[in-house]
This record gives sequence, C-alpha cells and structure tokens, in this order.
Amino acid sequence: MGSCLSVEGASAGAGGLLPYGSASPSSPGGRRRDRRKIRRTISSNSSSSASPSSPYSTIDSHIEKRLHRVPGRICLNGCSDVTSLFTKQGQKGVNQDAMIVWENFGSRADTIFCGVFDGHGPYGHLVAKKVRDSLPLKLSSRWDLITAGSKNGVSGASNYALGSSPETGECASSLKLVHGHEQTELISTLKDSFLKAFKFMDKELKVHPHIDCYSSGTTAVTLVKQGQDIVIGNIGDSRAVLGTRDEDDFLVAVQLTVDLKPSLPREAERIKRFRGRIFALKNEPDVDRVWLPNSNSPGLAMARAFGDFCLKDFGLISVPDISYHRLSVKDEFVILATDGIWDVLSNEEVVNIVASSPQSTAAKVVVETAVRTWRYKFPFSKVDDCAVVCLFLNSDSNKTSVIYTANNNIVPGNDNGCSLMRLD
Repeated sequence: MGSCLSVEGASAGAGGLLPYGSASPSSPGGRRRDRRKIRRTISSNSSSSASPSSPYSTIDSHIEKRLHRVPGRICLNGCSDVTSLFTKQGQKGVNQDAMIVWENFGSRADTIFCGVFDGHGPYGHLVAKKVRDSLPLKLSSRWDLITAGSKNGVSGASNYALGSSPETGECASSLKLVHGHEQTELISTLKDSFLKAFKFMDKELKVHPHIDCYSSGTTAVTLVKQGQDIVIGNIGDSRAVLGTRDEDDFLVAVQLTVDLKPSLPREAERIKRFRGRIFALKNEPDVDRVWLPNSNSPGLAMARAFGDFCLKDFGLISVPDISYHRLSVKDEFVILATDGIWDVLSNEEVVNIVASSPQSTAAKVVVETAVRTWRYKFPFSKVDDCAVVCLFLNSDSNKTSVIYTANNNIVPGNDNGCSLMRLD
C-alpha cells in the first residue's frame, strides 16, 4: 500500500532504509541532494505555500484559474449529466490526488477526456495538479497537429509514436484491441497523441522552475472517449475498470488497464537492465519497490510515473501503456480511480457500488465506502487519499441497474442524471 516509503515504514525493521526523498549523505544520491538544498528551499517556499507573491501563484495558479472557467471542464467534487467526480484527503497530509473531466474535449463533439492522478513525494500534490492541467492541453494540441498534417498529406506517425522510446529503448505496449477490431485512423492518431503528450509532459516537469520533481511524481490514468471508441493512456498504479453486462445480462467488472508495478516481469526486466534495484521491505513483503543502485532510496512502488527524475536513469519511465476498447450496448460505465480505492476494494465491489448508487453521487459513495473499509481492514494504518471519476455511457435518468454479486444476490440501483453541480 502506498506509492512511497514512509518514515514509519523505514523505521519499522527496514534495515537502515531511508524514507522516500532521502539519501545517505555519503552516497552519490546524498551529495546530489545536498547540492539541491537551496533550490528545494526556494521551491518549498514558492510552491507549497502558494503565497500571493510567489512565482507559482502568479503563473501556474493563474493558468489554473483560467482553466476552471472553461465550459465542460470539471476538476472539483461534483457531477455532470454523464460523469461523477469525488476526491477526499486521507490521513497522510495534503491531498495528493487530482482528477478531471473535460466534455467536448478539444471543441470536438461527442468527445470527453477523463483522468485521475495520484501524486507522491514531497511535492506530489503540485505535480499531480500540474499534470492534470497541462496534459490534456498537450494531448489536444498534438491531436490537432496530427489531424492537420493528415489533411495536408503528412503522416503523423513516427518511430516513437509506434512505441519506441529513444530515452530508454523501452517499447510501449502495442495497442491492445478489444473484440478484434482493427486499428482505425482515429485510434492510431490518439495513440500517437498520447505518446507524444506524455513525453512532452515529463520534459516540462523536468525543467519546471518552481516544482521540484527530483523525488516527487504522479501516476496518470487518462481516457479519451469519442463516439463509441475509448483510448486509455496509463502510467503508474491507478486503474480503469469497465462496468458491462455479460451474456446472461449480469453486470460484471472488466479491468481496462494494468497496474504498472515493479513486480511485473516486463517492468522488472527493464528496471534491472538500467541498474535499478527491486525489493520489498520486511514489514511490506507484498509491495515491491524501486531503489537506486547504490542507495536505499527512494523506494517507489510503481514502474512508470511522471517526475521522479532521481530514478529516470535507472529504469523508471513515463511512456504510457495504451489500450483501446470499442463500446457496445452492454457497456454501462467506466471508473477511473487512484490506488486509495483499489487497495481496499475489488473491481467487482466498486462496480457494485456505482451500479447501486445514484449517478450524481456515485463517485462520492465509492470514496466514502473505501474510507470506511480502510479503517476496518487497516485500523493502524493511515487512510490514503482517494479520487474517483465515473463516466456513464448511457445517461438515461429513468434506467435501473442491476448487478449480480458474488454471493448470488441481486442489488438494484437507480442511475439518475444531474446537471453540473458541486458536492460538498
């Protein structure tokens, strides 16, 4: 549980392991961190405090305020006719989760962008917000560029767009096509757009003057739906799950993404090839973490992330895993959520909750259920931050959903549409 090694985890039998963001003063990482102390102090003052006179406040906050006024864009607790969003701070400090829904994305009809972002490290909350605000713009711009090039007879594809990352030699997974559909021009364009947008986003973070991303980063599970096509770009261990009906018309959960953990063979092979180390702590035997070659830090519990540049030379990448799904009449909703949800609730349980809740408050009910489950399952652990986005594929307000649960109970629920609103 948790993306980064905590101080408590380091002291509880970790054998001298240091918390995330720390390094031994005698190690190369420690000396490098010493040289960054002045910058980190400035970054802390300018970014974390967000005072009216700080550079972060006057630049990034100004952009954020302008984005808040964009019609159809929601990044706060609330809902629209086809979505429900909710996030809640855990017990580990500032809420490092962020989320977004953007309807009529890129001024395209019947197109929607959704995403959740789980920050980690000292400035993870700032990284998550920055990615939330900037990544959709980069994706839309790249999409426009490729579309314009196609109209002029210029191919938008490149070697990198087809999956090869020059920085790491890593190949992004080939586009997973569900139900045997062939790759269309739209899907190919979105795949290229996702790859380039993620690449440019990480480069921007690396040189950001006011957010120190050396040992801070974020996950991202993002989705673009246009018509009946869904393309997902994912890094980290946040997750997308589909609620759909099987051949017996029972509602079931289908996981659309892979949790990109260091324990996955393909991820572990790459990390070890670049001299990164992978091992779990004694008090967390089921949580594999990524460590520097010569220092017992930072202990990152994922294999791909934005930021975390201390590990980018040692196998950590920001190349997204891209998947595609062609919607059918049996598909009812998609859930995007951070690991604060999935650490305590199964895919089936979350689908069950969404199906049995009013559409307008479905995300809130999922989060509140997860918080209660955290306290029940892990009474001595700190509750993690939680963020959920529910995208409803059929917003018929008079529709009643039924889910078939593992214990053979039928649970009815009403999916009620709503206008744009805020949830307290």
